Amino acid sequence: MNVLTEPQAPEPAEQSVPETQIIAIYGKGGIGKSFTLANLSYMMAQQGKRVLLIGCDPKSDTTSLLFGGRSCPTIIETSARKKAAGEQVAIGDVCFKRDGVFAMELGGPEVGRGCGGRGIIHGFELLEKLGFHSWGFDYVLLDFLGDVVCGGFGLPIARDMCQKVIVVGSNDLQSLYVANNVCSAVDYFRKMGGNVGVAGLVINKDDGTGEAQAFAAAAGIPVLASIPANEDIRRKSANYEIIGKPGGQWASMFEALAVAATGAPPVRPTPLTHDALLNLFKGETVGRGVVLEPASMADMCGKELIEKPSLEVIYEGV
Repeated sequence: MNVLTEPQAPEPAEQSVPETQIIAIYGKGGIGKSFTLANLSYMMAQQGKRVLLIGCDPKSDTTSLLFGGRSCPTIIETSARKKAAGEQVAIGDVCFKRDGVFAMELGGPEVGRGCGGRGIIHGFELLEKLGFHSWGFDYVLLDFLGDVVCGGFGLPIARDMCQKVIVVGSNDLQSLYVANNVCSAVDYFRKMGGNVGVAGLVINKDDGTGEAQAFAAAAGIPVLASIPANEDIRRKSANYEIIGKPGGQWASMFEALAVAATGAPPVRPTPLTHDALLNLFKGETVGRGVVLEPASMADMCGKELIEKPSLEVIYEGV
């Protein structure tokens, strides 16, 4: 006898957890990477993304800008204080929120009292103890000082801790020198079997002279956004104001940057030689035509030197 049974509902398929996209932003100190990141993270959160912003610059200016000028306790100083008191660091001691953005600062040592790169390494070790790899964020944005070349600041590239890098530069030689150094690091570790690539260049304080665009084209990376050299932007940034708000004057710029930054594939760049980098600029800017004149020992001593015969005995056949 056949027994009719109601069809059973299929078991729900396991929902795949989307991989967190970790993006490290590098740039010369003062070039505006923290300004770019604070506004980018704010806009992404308003677009419904779960965003964690981690400041890895000893100046701690990323979170200061996000929190309107308020500084938050850093991971390094909090860890030292808690350890002295025999207490454990809790997530609420170091991570804070504003309008959907989660943010924290690694911090750094005082001048002459420690290594900034070692502080970065210590900070990430503590983050791992706090469960960093199990946090459910769509994007983690890391703010790294690009003109410090010790190992800790290259951690995301060297250890594949991020999927891609964004460089922030301007139309000046020093910031593009740093951007080129970062591209060189990415290229080096790709040769060593690494997987990190460069998503592109953000041009900050763009005055339209075109050197940064020329660098991006020569290095084989896209320009993700050009933020103009504008007095309103400069003034609001100096006053710790977020300008990447939906509906604001500069909203469309950061909306487009959010799309470009998250969607750009990580590419292997082609770093420029130093001479090629200099050639992006006009001759009068970098002093081309100067001849390197070798110095003599007389120059070094400030007087004419008398050649004295050597008293060294040289044995033939030895």
